[in-house]
This record gives sequence, structure tokens and C-alpha cells, in this order.
Amino acid sequence: MSNTLTSAPLAALLDKLFQQANHAANTTTVMISSADQERMMTSKTEYRALYGQLKNLWLPVTRETGTLLYMLARSLRARNIIEFGTSFGISALHLAAALQDNGGGRLITSEFEPQKVAKAREHIQAAGLSSRVEIREGDALQTLADNLPQTIDLVLLDGAKSLYCDILALLEPRLRPGALIVADNADYAADYLDYVRNPQHGYLSVPVAEDVELTFRLG
Repeated sequence: MSNTLTSAPLAALLDKLFQQANHAANTTTVMISSADQERMMTSKTEYRALYGQLKNLWLPVTRETGTLLYMLARSLRARNIIEFGTSFGISALHLAAALQDNGGGRLITSEFEPQKVAKAREHIQAAGLSSRVEIREGDALQTLADNLPQTIDLVLLDGAKSLYCDILALLEPRLRPGALIVADNADYAADYLDYVRNPQHGYLSVPVAEDVELTFRLG
């Protein structure tokens, strides 16, 4: 049985985009030390400077995580998905494909780097999935603060790690029972892990890969 993820035009497009992402990771020089990257990644005041330095890097989810996102969205029969951190749109393509195969719905995704927004829109259009995706340009603390669906089925956190708790606080009132949250590179967000791994906050949460945390909203 065919699906949007593994069929034309998306399958070939994803192959090309992952190749481009790998090439950029191998050839782009980042003039910032690993220690400073880690410090800035966990800072609530320096994250914009860090991601400005990394604006030419794709920073995509892995192929495996992308497939996981598609599978989770399909199994939830998701209609409303929120993404924090669009980058060049690889994860958005997986999520939009799931919405397409679910028969409808909308992904709202936020990104503050204008050139990444432009590229993500180009890729989503090339996949024929523009009707499923709304990209909001700007700081997610503002772009995801209002005009959201009444209920949210699935959330992907893949932006500044220091803001994971703040973004969750914006979305939490709208998470339906059984909603799932996927947090990429969650090992850099200790406060977020402490929060979602505490059942008193209404979640069950486990690591499902080296740096991915999967969280279930209790009813």
C-alpha cells in the first residue's frame, strides 16, 4: 500500500535533502567551540546568537526520527500538530505527509531564521504539501502564544533546547489526553526532562533513542 512518505515526489525529495544536510554538516565551518555551543544551547539568553551562528546548518532530525514522527502522527490519527524549530523543513515534511495520509489537518511550525523559513517553504511546496503546513516566522515564544487549535494531538520540540519548558507551558492547556510530545536532543534540556518525567505533572515519559524523549499526556 502506497503512502505519501514513500511515494513521489516526497521520497526522492527527502533523499536529496538528507544528502544536502549531510554535505553541509561535513563542509560548513562553525566558528564557535563545542564548549561554547553547549553553554549557549542551554542558555535562555544566548540561544539566538548560537542559532544565528548555525543558520547555514540544516540541523535535521535523523531519518529514523523522521519515520517515527510519521508513524506516531498516523497512529494518533493526528489532525493538529505543533512544531518548534522548522529549520529547512525535513521534519515538517514527515509530519505533513502523515496529515495528508490521515485525510487532513494542519501543522503549525515556527522558525526565526528568515532564510530557513524561505527554504522550508520551498521544500514543502515541492512536496505538494503546502496546504497542510503553516510556517510562522519569528520567536516561538510569540508565534506559538496564540491562534492555536483548541486541541493538539502531537508536538515536536526541536528548537532552542533551553526553551523546551517554556514552549510546553504555552501548549500544555491545549494538549488532549493521549497527546504525544517528541523532544529532539532532549539531553540538553535537563529542566524539561525533570518536568515531563514527573508523573505529578500529568505525563509519562521515556527516552526512545540516544537523544529523543517521547512523552505521553495522561488523561
